[in-house]
Amino acid sequence: MDISKRIIKHFKDSAELKLKVKDELAQPIAEGAQLFFDCVANDGKILCCGNGGSAADAQHFAAELLNRFEKERPGLAAVALTTDSSVLTSIANDYDFNQVYSKQVRALGLPGDSLLAISTSGNSPNVVAAIHAAHERNMRVVALTGRDGGEMARALHANDVLICVDAKSTARIQEVHLLALHCLCDVIDYLLLGE
Repeated sequence: MDISKRIIKHFKDSAELKLKVKDELAQPIAEGAQLFFDCVANDGKILCCGNGGSAADAQHFAAELLNRFEKERPGLAAVALTTDSSVLTSIANDYDFNQVYSKQVRALGLPGDSLLAISTSGNSPNVVAAIHAAHERNMRVVALTGRDGGEMARALHANDVLICVDAKSTARIQEVHLLALHCLCDVIDYLLLGE
């Protein structure tokens, strides 16, 4: 296979997965957007976490809310827990890397806040720990996962939202995660501003 055909296959596989999962993800994405809208409309904040590419997605989502997505509006309270190297390294050094998000959630999260927890496998121990910490703080969770949802799916409460991309490839799951995040931003803006 030449390189051009390989690249075309990536585009085709990505588009096919997005079309395959659109119907099953529309409802949980709508529920997640409503959860986040209710949170920020009631002066709550959204804490976001993940590792690697999912950390970048957490930061991307927080930036779209805090600044703006596609329409001008006041900033919405969203914080990526992935960005403060001093906090992350002190927790990882003094305690354990699995606590880098849960300690932040316990310190910053308040009842009425919410957590966006992202992991393509659904099994990242530090993200699962963040979900447990969010529940301790009476926060609701939107979990963005892949495959079968992993440990994160099992950690969720009935009033949380699971957005799970049923696929094996990490790259393809991440591509759908980005689209889901943009859908969340769009629906939050729609609920705030209308058309």
